[in-house]
Amino acid sequence: MRKILFLIGFWPFALVAQSTFVPLNEAYYHTVDRYEVKTGRILPQVFTSVKPYKRSDLVLFADSANALGAFTSKSDLFNLEYLRNDSWEWARPETNDSRRPILKHFYKKKSDLLFVDVPDFDLHINPVLYVGAGRDSQQDDLLFVNTRGIEVRGMVDKRVGFYTFISENQVRLPQYLTQTITQDTTRGFYPVIPHEGFWKTFKDNQGYDFFHARGYVSFEATKHINIQFGHDRFFIGNGYRSLIFSDHAPPAWFLKGNVKVWKLNYMYLLNQFTADVRGTSGGSQGLKGGYPQKFVALHHLSINIGKKFNLGVFESVVFSPDDEDGAGRFRIDYLNPIIFFRAIEQQNGSSDNVILGADFKWNAFKNIQLYGQFVLDEFLLDNIRAGNGWWANKYGVQLGAKYVDAFGLDNLDLQVETNVVRPYTYSHNTKYGSYTHYRQSIAHPLGANFKEVVGIARYQPLPRLNLTGKLIYAQVGRDTVGFNFGADINKRNSFRNTYLADANFGNTIGQGVSNTVMMANFMATWQLKHNLFIDATAIIRNSESAVDAFNNNSVITSLALRWNIAQRLYEF
Repeated sequence: MRKILFLIGFWPFALVAQSTFVPLNEAYYHTVDRYEVKTGRILPQVFTSVKPYKRSDLVLFADSANALGAFTSKSDLFNLEYLRNDSWEWARPETNDSRRPILKHFYKKKSDLLFVDVPDFDLHINPVLYVGAGRDSQQDDLLFVNTRGIEVRGMVDKRVGFYTFISENQVRLPQYLTQTITQDTTRGFYPVIPHEGFWKTFKDNQGYDFFHARGYVSFEATKHINIQFGHDRFFIGNGYRSLIFSDHAPPAWFLKGNVKVWKLNYMYLLNQFTADVRGTSGGSQGLKGGYPQKFVALHHLSINIGKKFNLGVFESVVFSPDDEDGAGRFRIDYLNPIIFFRAIEQQNGSSDNVILGADFKWNAFKNIQLYGQFVLDEFLLDNIRAGNGWWANKYGVQLGAKYVDAFGLDNLDLQVETNVVRPYTYSHNTKYGSYTHYRQSIAHPLGANFKEVVGIARYQPLPRLNLTGKLIYAQVGRDTVGFNFGADINKRNSFRNTYLADANFGNTIGQGVSNTVMMANFMATWQLKHNLFIDATAIIRNSESAVDAFNNNSVITSLALRWNIAQRLYEF
């Protein structure tokens, strides 16, 4: 009821809405972002630190980049045509109709199985399919994915945009993922499937069955103000990882307001997350009254400074009316879209979890962009200066660089990124105060207490062929039964490690059970038709630790067919 009343309060302002958003997809968004780096300047149509992008803005972005000479090679021109065809309702003069529609009615446009295009109504309907099989050197059974679904988007009166994605899924996961799920069970936690919510087992408990749904309604309150609510994911930052908000956790209910004007982009985001889950190794099961809930409210302000630099600042707060250690009620204060959360928290004497941070990108040199992100959970300057490892100096740092058309070779893009997060970051001293959803991190998939380096090479030698190689190296300090070394952010940080004489000091990144993870991933993707892909993948993943539970050395190969769906990645 609170949600309904709150949304009704916004309704009078939602009078002139329009575009939907491009679903999060790593490969797709890299195709877009590389052209801003290539132009050497910040393009105002899209603020790349806040994803997803509106389709109308993306087309304007592509046209602007094209006018600046960013699309030069055959593969670039293919990408330009692809982006325009994918959002053809916003790029009508530049898009092409299909030469041979199927039965005269299907695929009259390259991107849509069926569409309606009349002055007051716009509708796009597409099937979703993801089928594949593979082998894991650590298990005898065949890996597989079997996804069937539908995607629908459209507009009414050019004022209301809508989107929905629904799929039914069965998968058998690689051993290292199954091992992680099993570890949750043996350590007394309820098992969760990465990126997903409710699930159940099948095939004699060797596979997982889950339903996936996303959807929203979008309004343009004014020319510069967009309001959106529904059930989906977001990504904040310019890197491969995000240290504040990523697409790792399952979709969740949200309300978002976005203002884009002059050189500014301001976003207010309210999410309702699942604070905890109940279940067994056979599947998650809700209790009477449903799972306990928590909310995350976030402000993000981004400004373009000059032609090459963008700076963003953000704050977020986790609060839960279901937490017996908290206020026990929904805090309306946090619904204020323009306020400093820390002031509210202190004024009300609450125990909520506030995080502050910043991000930046800088097109520093020709074809090179530097970027970064910083999150600050808690800190005491005196203890930072003393270097005494105080447990509550909790923060994370990201630094990275992108190099497009590297060494003068068209469509060869290189990226390197490092992420460092201190122990106990994102955790809290209340039961439902952590930055998690369905027991999964809403920021980095490793949680906290780690160092990571990521290297990515992407090459598009032919218009329809994309080659991607990734190398991920991470050092993580894992927890063991009875100990909290700061990696598992679901645990209360008031129950810290006891191996130190004084658990308040001497805490270092990687403390606990040392675990070194190295993952090498190579993927070749061929685009048969618009949004119809064949993926061939080879993965080598080595996980080494003094504790057998964290050891796993796997070689994984797979072949898949995708239709109107992003690759399902488990790169951690």
